Amino acid sequence: MKKRCPECGDKIIGRADKKFCSDACRNTHNNALNKDSKNLVRNINNRLRKNYRILESLNPDGKTKTTKEKLLRLGFNFEFFTNIYTTKTGSVYFYLYDQGYLALENDFYLIVKRQ
Repeated sequence: MKKRCPECGDKIIGRADKKFCSDACRNTHNNALNKDSKNLVRNINNRLRKNYRILESLNPDGKTKTTKEKLLRLGFNFEFFTNIYTTKTGSVYFYLYDQGYLALENDFYLIVKRQ
């Protein structure tokens, strides 16, 4: 009995363990399987990526200060971060992967890069 491609239904020619008739069908099938049922994960990842790019662009040397107004103007969203680090003195750093920020006085922020 001839095997059929699960994506398009065409006859599969080639190795006995081959599952799809072409790379295009294999890619289409796997993309459909891995598609997020909701856009939630994709939207959160896009937001994290945007926040990361903003911090990275403002912090080329590994440590700098900026204002909250400048971060907001660039589109930074303070609700999205990957982890929190609290120092022994009680300072709370919010991190996006290796880029972090610490709230200072008068709406200033210290941006640091974790080494």
